[in-house]
Amino acid sequence: MACLAAVAALAVLALPAHAQDFPTKPIKLIVPFPPGGPNDIIARVVGSKMSELLGQPVVIDNRGGAGGVLGTDAVAKAEPDGHTIAITSAGALAISKSLQEKLPYDTLKDLKPVTLVAKVPELLVVATNVPAGSMKELLALAKEKPGQLNFASTGPGSMPHLAGELFKSAAAIDIVHVPYKGAAPAVNDIIGNQVHMVFLDLPVLLPQVKAGKVKPIALGTTARVPSLPDVPTTGEVGLPQIQAENWYGMVAPAGTPSAVIAKLYKAAADALKSAEVREKLAPQGAILVGNTPEEFAAYIRSETDKWGKVAKNAGIKPN
Repeated sequence: MACLAAVAALAVLALPAHAQDFPTKPIKLIVPFPPGGPNDIIARVVGSKMSELLGQPVVIDNRGGAGGVLGTDAVAKAEPDGHTIAITSAGALAISKSLQEKLPYDTLKDLKPVTLVAKVPELLVVATNVPAGSMKELLALAKEKPGQLNFASTGPGSMPHLAGELFKSAAAIDIVHVPYKGAAPAVNDIIGNQVHMVFLDLPVLLPQVKAGKVKPIALGTTARVPSLPDVPTTGEVGLPQIQAENWYGMVAPAGTPSAVIAKLYKAAADALKSAEVREKLAPQGAILVGNTPEEFAAYIRSETDKWGKVAKNAGIKPN
């Protein structure tokens, strides 16, 4: 009995000691999208700073597919020791639950939230041939021509699609959804005046706005951004219920020790506070957050509920 008690005591002490030593090897940071996109850029900048703070390499592993689901699932199934984590998207963590019948993981059961890394506002723009330069003019035009105006998206169930559906519902207008396979063809067609409007991540549209190739209408966030100081928020134009922000959060496998999560959170939060990271991500239009694991978990729940209701009201069925 004395031996068993000693073994049990050692087992209890082993976990904090291991957590205290973390990380003991390079950390794999999965990005569930191809290189070059907003998720990838944010992860590389934050991961590089975390590497400095933790004293171990943070290696980016791009695993695109299924709108971020494949890479996120890889984290859910990884060894829960904190050495495999992800910075993944709103789509993979909150939206897909309402849109995929056979999602291979349950976000809050199979993953441990670490922190909300960044939000990227969705920007509503119209084509240059649309006779509207403000929200007031756009709503008047849409109500004058019900069913004749359309909005592009990056695909059914994507954040741009749901943002458009939220806009349609909140403004009580009849506009037609035109899905594309990604942001690039949607941008090409709005520049070419083939579609009337689109919500997209701010970094995607920023160069087109600066070049005068599209007309900005409003940002789906609560405060103006430095990169487009003259563009109002949806709240400022009378539609505060349209909060549409893509976001990227850090998660680890369920079962990862709390002490390891705490160490990952501290490194991520410190990285997000650094002037170096802020300067690098400012051109991306990213709003850096760094909230606690508990706050991030609550945010995931609220976003899952919010976009699930939008999808249901729009008649978007799981596939």
